[in-house]
Amino acid sequence: MRIIIYTGKGGVGKTSVAAATAVKLAKQGKRTLVLSTDAAHSLADSLGTVIGPDPVLISENLWGQEVNSLRETERNWGAVQGWLTTLLDKAQLTDITTEEMLVFPGMEEIFSLLQIKEHAVSGQFDVLVVDCAPTGETLRLLSYPNVLNWWLEKIFPTERKLIKLVRPVAKIVNKVELPSDDVLNSVEQLARGLEEMQRIVLDPEITSVRIVVNPEKMVLAEAKRSFTYLNLFGFNTDAIIVNRVLPDEAGEGFFAHWRELQRKYENEIVENFQPLPILKAPMMPKEVIGLPVLEELADIVFGTEDPSARLYQGRTELIREVDGELHLELMIPFVDKAALDLTQTGDELTVNAGAYKRKVILPRVLMGRQVTGAKYAEDRLIIRFSAREGAAQH
Repeated sequence: MRIIIYTGKGGVGKTSVAAATAVKLAKQGKRTLVLSTDAAHSLADSLGTVIGPDPVLISENLWGQEVNSLRETERNWGAVQGWLTTLLDKAQLTDITTEEMLVFPGMEEIFSLLQIKEHAVSGQFDVLVVDCAPTGETLRLLSYPNVLNWWLEKIFPTERKLIKLVRPVAKIVNKVELPSDDVLNSVEQLARGLEEMQRIVLDPEITSVRIVVNPEKMVLAEAKRSFTYLNLFGFNTDAIIVNRVLPDEAGEGFFAHWRELQRKYENEIVENFQPLPILKAPMMPKEVIGLPVLEELADIVFGTEDPSARLYQGRTELIREVDGELHLELMIPFVDKAALDLTQTGDELTVNAGAYKRKVILPRVLMGRQVTGAKYAEDRLIIRFSAREGAAQH
């Protein structure tokens, strides 16, 4: 199966591009599902038809789905919500809306993203095209599995054993009812599901991420930050889609200034993102609504190219031997050198880039080796390790 994830700043037209991609793939004979995980769904509007929280057949080989985050929350988090509700009732918290405390910020979006994993393992479709929420939200959510997996591996087994030992003696401790096996299983299943989802979306053979931009200053700045963090977390970004490009005939009259500005930013996009393919989607002469217009848009953007193909193959991590030392290179473009911070604990590296953090488990060849230095050059963080195995610093 192939998964194509579209992301970008809100309002750049990623929903239209995602829908157009799916229409073209379906025309090519591939069983295609276009899936919206954005809470502010507009996929049905773009397709010009009604779709729901489950896949709906739109035309031959084409299905659409707008994930119902509330339903997915109940399905994945219902047992935990039940326990938390009891907890809050016993605490007599009557002056707040308890429902608002039962789901942590970002959790509803996380449950929506789990649909990617479910469709990937179902085998029902050949291609899954995902219309994601705006970039910042998506990137933060995709980093959740790292945190949850660490918690599950380091703390959860001990807590679970302790609860099992205490429960036969006292079901209630300090007026707090201990969580049941159903509650604990829900937490574990969530963490395992997120871990599997992350494995799927990080596999470049399966998943490609494409950033949709408009040729505008603020949108370009956001796209550069997105590309930095996608590389930081190891996602395979294989194309940039420049959407709503004004035609050359707009170079006169009222739109002349705007066309000139767009040319400037188009050049910057090429300079900043090469060697990634830069695909252009024009400002269409009519609303991009309905299958015929979407198909027309996709033909312009992709031409004879297969939209499900890997449009670019590049490595974001590389290990090299240099003068007797091993170097781990992480591609992190467009980041301020002063915003980078690196720490090592055992065989785990933590890379901070501004507001984002990535934990890197060292490959086997680097395990047990000590970091001797690091530098940031040509969009790459180069971390040097000692040639001989030694105690890692803390």
